[in-house]
Amino acid sequence: MQAPWDIFCRVIDNYGDIGVCWRLARQLAAEHALPVRLWVDDLAALVPLQPGVVANHDEQRVAGVDIRRWPARFPGVAPASVVIEAFACELPANYQRAMASCNPAPRWLNLEYLSAEPWVESCHGLSSPHPALRLVKHFFLPGFTAGTGGLLRERNLLAARDVFLATQPARQALEVSLFCYDTAPVAELLDAWAAGNRPVTCHVPPGKPVAAVARHLGGNGPWRCGPLTVRPIPFLPQPEYDRLLWSCDLNFVRGEDSFVRAQWAARPFVWQIYPQDDAAHLAKLDAFLDRYRHGLPKTASEAVEGFFHAWNQGANVGPRWPAFLTHLPAIAAHNRRWASSLAAQPDLAANLVNFCAKEL
Repeated sequence: MQAPWDIFCRVIDNYGDIGVCWRLARQLAAEHALPVRLWVDDLAALVPLQPGVVANHDEQRVAGVDIRRWPARFPGVAPASVVIEAFACELPANYQRAMASCNPAPRWLNLEYLSAEPWVESCHGLSSPHPALRLVKHFFLPGFTAGTGGLLRERNLLAARDVFLATQPARQALEVSLFCYDTAPVAELLDAWAAGNRPVTCHVPPGKPVAAVARHLGGNGPWRCGPLTVRPIPFLPQPEYDRLLWSCDLNFVRGEDSFVRAQWAARPFVWQIYPQDDAAHLAKLDAFLDRYRHGLPKTASEAVEGFFHAWNQGANVGPRWPAFLTHLPAIAAHNRRWASSLAAQPDLAANLVNFCAKEL
């Protein structure tokens, strides 16, 4: 019997935190044969991502994962051998005390948010002793280099992508998926597409993306504006969303989970990073762009930087769109190379398992 793992997840905003935790839990169970218990404070957020999950069931087993509601009054349960505190969500106090009573103590990891900033390598794996209990927490930082925790990637993901792409027919229209926060300049982008010569078919999920389209175009869709067609789509479970990213010529993504999946799609993408006070997120955006654009031709690199910044700063996407569109073939070729280079590194789940095996 493999050592059990507990993953704790608080749903703060949107689907990013639970999206990452669910992919990780499912992969640890499926590929590493680990008993995984996922504690979630808002099970309703998991329902759209995974068919079969029931929001009002406190305990259920889906896709090989034991899913538990994380209640305000946490029950007295035996801690797992490995405990993942996702995104500094802070473990229940009684669970921490139970961890401290174990001999040996569980391996305790804080799985941090993804960043391309240079400091990530020097902080990955650092330890932090508990101020009052005989426990040590280690910081596990996802990233884009071998000195970090890596990126989530299932074992057969890229092979499945390539099989899927081999069946896709040729088409004239530019197929686009649009997943964004409500600060994105959606109206300006739609106007640029509607005024252009290239046919565009845009697939928009519910929530903030489709609300932004409806505010600008009115009604409930689908919408047709000259060469632009905008089609509302339902919220897709994770495997279906992956296939949407694979099938589109350009993907607008946000946060962390869809951002990583867009890179594995090896298609052109535009990332909207989660907005922070004092525009602190723009430094994180630039850190990623500094890595990602390496190897792009100069004019294509400038087009990527300009369009990413316009999209994240909420203005001037219209004037930036023609250059980005012109360089789309070069960007597509670059993204295939980029995905291959990332795939040459171990994935995040494997890195976690190896990290914990050193002391278990």
